[in-house]
Amino acid sequence: MNNIFAIPAFSDNYIWCVHDGKHALVVDPGDAAPVIRTLKEQKLSLTYILITHHHYDHTGGVEALIAAYPDAVVYGPKNPKITGIDHRLAEGESLFLQDPEIELKILETPGHTMDHIVFYNDDLLFCGDTLFSAGCGRMFEGTPDVFYRSLQKLSQLPDKTKVYCTHEYTLANLAFASHVDPENSSLQEYQTWATAQRNNDQITLPSSIAKQKKINPFLRCDSKTIKQNIESIMNLSTNTEVEVFAALRRCKDDF
Repeated sequence: MNNIFAIPAFSDNYIWCVHDGKHALVVDPGDAAPVIRTLKEQKLSLTYILITHHHYDHTGGVEALIAAYPDAVVYGPKNPKITGIDHRLAEGESLFLQDPEIELKILETPGHTMDHIVFYNDDLLFCGDTLFSAGCGRMFEGTPDVFYRSLQKLSQLPDKTKVYCTHEYTLANLAFASHVDPENSSLQEYQTWATAQRNNDQITLPSSIAKQKKINPFLRCDSKTIKQNIESIMNLSTNTEVEVFAALRRCKDDF
């Protein structure tokens, strides 16, 4: 049985670590120092590094980690600008990793960046900056239709799938979600819980696909209430779910 925990980095990043008591893999190590410190404290050997996209706060620690653990194997997207990747992955491919033992599949989820991939199985999702709890990543490189399709892929995963995203953005995302979906009782309950977690200096992750489908406005663009509210807030009209998504993303950028 593998264990999964978050290694905090920078001001709000989480570097996820999966281990079997001896061997570990880490996801999106933007900073090597906290990873190396944690591995030494827990007497773990790093065997794998998974990268979801090219942003520095997800890749900046790779070089130093490889220097410290030269046998570690790095998996990531098909972006030649990311150095240090041993195996570049595309949608539909699978990983069968040993030590720790875990099977993961790949989905391409462009939108936040065009090279973004996620790693998943029926139990968990390492989604980088595509999906956050109650939110989604900024649209730096994609277009609304591209990004919305990526989020729809994730919403089709099993409800029980645990969502391991890479930033503690939950409270800020919930504030915006409440702005566009104020009558959502599931959202209100989750906001109360998340606020208590952060007040106690506790992490709000992982979430789940089931929870996100109830509270995340970016996964609920088919909601008539959200459509009406975002049209009123932005003083525009929308005809499709993609247009609702685009309006939500623009509104969140300035919220």
